[in-house]
Amino acid sequence: MTPAPEFKNPYRPGAGHMPPHLAGREREFAEFDRLLAQDTILENMVLTGLRGVGKTVLLERFKPRAIQSGWLWVGADLSETASISEANLAERLLADLSVATSAYSTQRTSAPPVGFHSGTAAGSEEFALTYDVLSAVHDTTPGLVADKIKGVLEFVHGVLRDHGRSRIIFAYDEAQNLSDHADKDQFPLSVLLDVFQSIQRKGLPFMLVLTGLPTLFPKLVDARTFAERMFRVVTLGRLDEDESREAILKPIEVANCPVSFNDESVATVCTQSGGYPYFIQFICREVFDIFIQQLKGVDPPGVPVDAIQRKLDTDFFAGRWAKVTDRQRQLLWVIATLDSADDEFTIQEVVEVGKTLLPKAFSSSHVNQMLASLGEHGLIYKNRFGKYSFAVPLLGGFITRTYDPPIAS
Repeated sequence: MTPAPEFKNPYRPGAGHMPPHLAGREREFAEFDRLLAQDTILENMVLTGLRGVGKTVLLERFKPRAIQSGWLWVGADLSETASISEANLAERLLADLSVATSAYSTQRTSAPPVGFHSGTAAGSEEFALTYDVLSAVHDTTPGLVADKIKGVLEFVHGVLRDHGRSRIIFAYDEAQNLSDHADKDQFPLSVLLDVFQSIQRKGLPFMLVLTGLPTLFPKLVDARTFAERMFRVVTLGRLDEDESREAILKPIEVANCPVSFNDESVATVCTQSGGYPYFIQFICREVFDIFIQQLKGVDPPGVPVDAIQRKLDTDFFAGRWAKVTDRQRQLLWVIATLDSADDEFTIQEVVEVGKTLLPKAFSSSHVNQMLASLGEHGLIYKNRFGKYSFAVPLLGGFITRTYDPPIAS
């Protein structure tokens, strides 16, 4: 008897892991394609949303579309290291840019930058746009760091234009990590915005695509008010029911798996995931393994929703919950009880509900301070209109399931 073939689990929960099928997002692709068609860069893109909505995955899917349209692609994660100083930002940009430009050389009559040694024969005028060359251009350009970066970009544009490849996308994930530091007289975020506004006004077709949490765009506008007109903000939300069903069913259809999800199973996954792509992948991966065991003769009693939920609580929520104090947990629980917990809430709403639920209520100033601290932990964010939201999807449900609150007298 031929053994039954082993089927690999097609679902891939994880930070930035490419799912087997990307459901929905047609509107976002259309918007990106519109920006790619710009002759003069009037708009850049901010791609934002909560954790788990698929920002990193979508950014990766943008890349081949851009390359197919004739753009060079430059990018990486913007770690907090890049935000330490303007010099660190410059090094990050040059290092990333050199990956795309090192395949191009110039044969201009002008000599390589002062201090650069190509290693070629004396009198040779051809040199590739490696990191060493870009760094030499940076170091020999007079002025501030912003002037030096602009000097590099203008130099690169001139060389690439001779090769018919002048359009570049600078794509950076986790861009909310970039900040100014006035106390240290370092303004890397402002430098980034100033540089790209300046070169785009000169007609250089270099475009920024930044992804990050919902705190990103307000941070850009706080740094430079012109950022409001500089970016097209695209907010990723949860998938609707049809898109969720597609994300659930398509991977096993494509792989011709012996496992199928009936309507009841699909409805359960849709409900438990809230339409968030990460949670769909997580739950489907667990359900798939259970169904495969059923095929092998093991007969667990249906889909253990509670067990999967407990595992999700442990793997996704518990680490974030462990970072907050007891008093902060009380505040988060009060928020979780609000009718608008999954949408937006105000400080006043939290204060009023806290008076009825807690033995020791919060003052407005205390709530304000605690929300700021929770924002630093990545649990809360404040939008530009002074309202707040959970920065982690489905966090309210986790809190109400697992937290034992103090009882008001």
